[in-house]
Amino acid sequence: MKRKEIEQKVTELVNNLLSGDMVELVDVEYVKEGQDYFLRVFIDKPDGVTINDCETLSRSMDGKLDEYDWIKEHYYLEVSSPGLDRPLKKPADFQRNIGKRVEIKLYQSIDDNKLYEGVLVSKDGEKIVIETEQEKQITFTESQVALVRLAITF
Repeated sequence: MKRKEIEQKVTELVNNLLSGDMVELVDVEYVKEGQDYFLRVFIDKPDGVTINDCETLSRSMDGKLDEYDWIKEHYYLEVSSPGLDRPLKKPADFQRNIGKRVEIKLYQSIDDNKLYEGVLVSKDGEKIVIETEQEKQITFTESQVALVRLAITF
């Protein structure tokens, strides 16, 4: 089974396990790093994720993943919070974070720059708009953007 298929099936499984819960599935990744495979599940909730939330979901997933046997390789299951610099992927992620500082990484440079930072102004369909410190608004299309994540500010 291909990586994207595994991620989609695990997404469906996790959403079913979390239904009725206050916990939200943020992302699922199935990646190979060196010799090892990792299935990473990122969850969040309004008041923050605890280690108990991660442990509960991990235990629930373990049996189901063994039962369905979608992944033939040996892998490590990791369930965690997305962290302070969480990626924004779903429309709801963008809407919830309008007015917050974000980092945008591009596939190809624009004006010799692949990394932009600013306040998220809007995300409308294919367009993402930020305002830089120079009060300049920049618009990116989804096809230009490799990653959008919350910027860590201190």
